[in-house]
Amino acid sequence: MKFNVSSTKLFSQLQAVCRVLNSKNSLPILDDVLFDLVGNELTLTASDGETTIRTAIEVEGAEGSGKVASAAKLLLETLREFSEQPLAFHIDENNFAVSMISQNGTYSFVGVNGNEYPELPAAEADAKTLTIPAGVLQSAIEKTIFCTADDDLRPVMNGIFFDIAADKVTMVATDAHRLVRYSNTAVQSGEASSFILPKKPAGLLKNVLAKEEGDVKVLFGAKNARFEFGSTLVVCRQIEGRFPNYNAVIPQSNQNVVTVDRQTLINACKRVAVFANNGTAQLRLALSENQIKISAQDIDFSTSAEEIISCEYAGTPMAIGFKAPFLIDLLNSIESADVQLKLADPARAGLILPAENAENEDVLMLLMPMLLND
Repeated sequence: MKFNVSSTKLFSQLQAVCRVLNSKNSLPILDDVLFDLVGNELTLTASDGETTIRTAIEVEGAEGSGKVASAAKLLLETLREFSEQPLAFHIDENNFAVSMISQNGTYSFVGVNGNEYPELPAAEADAKTLTIPAGVLQSAIEKTIFCTADDDLRPVMNGIFFDIAADKVTMVATDAHRLVRYSNTAVQSGEASSFILPKKPAGLLKNVLAKEEGDVKVLFGAKNARFEFGSTLVVCRQIEGRFPNYNAVIPQSNQNVVTVDRQTLINACKRVAVFANNGTAQLRLALSENQIKISAQDIDFSTSAEEIISCEYAGTPMAIGFKAPFLIDLLNSIESADVQLKLADPARAGLILPAENAENEDVLMLLMPMLLND
């Protein structure tokens, strides 16, 4: 089996699929990437046992066909050092020895029979279908993935919940301290359904979709979810279980509304947070007419800071505490110039919303407060 391929093209595609690999695997073959040559199309597949990603590239001078699994780390580290040049691969179909020939040298290593590589899970017979633009899916994952949990006791919170209605799709993530709900009315499936996408394949999709255009076809049944776009396929096992009723925790009566420049608030929070206690990372936001006083202190080290910024606020004067990294993360994920904070009282969850949503989008973020000592 022989083929020729561009070094940079192969490296780029290998990087994309090998993000799924774990540093330690239950099966030694999962340290490898599968090469499958049919005609002039080379398919690359990598898997961690639960998530599989497959993509295809065109090659030249192909002779023969077949499958061979090769050490992913070895290939990546070697290809990373090549400038753009053609590479010739020769694979011995008897012992699966692989030779990679560059302009200046030859690199030899032993592969494994590709037929021993785990099979890709087949699409389920009762799988439902959702078509979503690549840009919308990438944006939705980016706005929600950072709020997913790492909770062994509540695995349903370790992913993004796809709540699909007839006239819109909603994606939700929460770690019990903060929540993001992203809805898009441009994506319509015609029927209600749902599934939970684990964090790891969601992160893979976020990276791969950044360069994609067109639509993503999503197929999901009882166990697996498949994402098909361009020459790429991502298949993952869903998280089983019932996602919490997220609408029940979103307050409907937060009447105190602050409108403030998003970047001004982020910068002030970052500066003041340097002086917060390392254990609590608490920021105190004191609201009065048209201003916010942001303060933090660390009694152990006798450090403190406060900063006053302008805003639009005519509600009840109050002070509320938030964990600085959580607040900054939520603000950073919003794209509009101004943000709104909707508050009820210092003990109840606050809502953070963009002052203006993009077309067809509705983004809502919730952040639980911290108890203030004063």
